[in-house]
Amino acid sequence: MTQHTDINKDTLPKHVAIIMDGNGRWAKKQSKIRIFGHKVGVKAVRDTVEGAAELGLEYLTLYAFSSENWNRPKKEIDALMELLVNTILDETKTLMDNNIRLQAIGNLEDLPEKCLQNLNSTIEKTANNSRMTLVLALSYSSKKEVAQAVKSIVKKVQEGELKSEDINEDTIQNHLFTHNIPDPELLIRTSGEQRISNFLLWQIAYSELYFTKILWPDFRRENLFEAITNYQKRERRFGKTSEQIEKENA
Repeated sequence: MTQHTDINKDTLPKHVAIIMDGNGRWAKKQSKIRIFGHKVGVKAVRDTVEGAAELGLEYLTLYAFSSENWNRPKKEIDALMELLVNTILDETKTLMDNNIRLQAIGNLEDLPEKCLQNLNSTIEKTANNSRMTLVLALSYSSKKEVAQAVKSIVKKVQEGELKSEDINEDTIQNHLFTHNIPDPELLIRTSGEQRISNFLLWQIAYSELYFTKILWPDFRRENLFEAITNYQKRERRFGKTSEQIEKENA
């Protein structure tokens, strides 16, 4: 099993994003209802977050709830929202003890009032923490995020705040939910599925992708370390040739 001592701290990714998938399938294997998998998945979140901080990552983003997830059965959604409320409350002390700042991205106004209140409270309490930033993607849709960015830009053009000829990639980047967060260098997805599921589509243009068959409730910091070790063995070229990269690093 990969340990944090096996990782080159000089080439750590600054930002790792994770699609936490497989809670329902894990529960089914245990002959339990789906929410049981989500509850056990909280343990995986805690261990992974602590492992990321221990390693020295600056940002960790977790895909916790997508806009599409609102289409699930109401009973499951209600249970998920209750779990989210309780988890945010329970984990605030852990975040403070580990000097971790909490942020959130997505259409947060869609969340139940109590959930949003607890989320904002924890974000405020942890605002001055500096060891690592944990970003929760809640009620998040990358397509909606880009669409909202385009609407904001169009409005500025109409109101004369911005000229259309001045619009570039940075303009769009600065209007995304993640405008104050660096793009992830590594995206991990658990459960064996190999798709992006409408997550950070703009931001992961040059991210390395890592897929593991491990279901999320079984994911631990050692699995995060293994993914980062794999990442460090890859050559990131950003459209250039290997020869160009070698010259730049010489």
